[in-house]
Amino acid sequence: MLRVLLVNDTDKPIAELCQVLVEHGYEVLPVVDTSRALSEAVKQQRPDIVIVDTESPSRDTLEQLALMHTAAPRPVVMFSHDADQQLIRAAVGAGVTTYVVDGLAPARLAPILEVALARFAEETRLRQRLADVEGELADRKLIDRAKGLLMDKRKMSEAQAYETLRNQSMKQGLKIAEIARQIIAIADLLN
Repeated sequence: MLRVLLVNDTDKPIAELCQVLVEHGYEVLPVVDTSRALSEAVKQQRPDIVIVDTESPSRDTLEQLALMHTAAPRPVVMFSHDADQQLIRAAVGAGVTTYVVDGLAPARLAPILEVALARFAEETRLRQRLADVEGELADRKLIDRAKGLLMDKRKMSEAQAYETLRNQSMKQGLKIAEIARQIIAIADLLN
């Protein structure tokens, strides 16, 4: 059962929305009345998805969503009456997964939430893949720098330098990048 945190930034009642969510098998957490309480509510209640109902998202709301997105990312669905393109871009930049204009229609809610959850999962996968690739690139740079040091100081060929790193890696049971990091640290210390 997915847990939903509602942020109601309007004066309109949301009892119908809560009922539709319960009917679709969601657990509805206590409603948050202000965006300022959002970070604390996410921290304490750990929702699976956040729904924000607003006439037009304020700067405070977007700032709170950005903070939440950094500290504890969650899929966020924002229902708003404001179709301003700059505002939509700002909302997406703050971590809003799905921005729906013309208000909240309970009948459309389930598919909208499913799209938001799927999109968030895909974005999470892509962020992880990007982090992995960046890590691999950083490791490659370390290895290349260590090979260069070995080639320069020990007059080795590139293949010999790499083989030395690889052999040391196997002896110590560490990744080649960690051995490269150690060689670079020693070289920095000696220079």
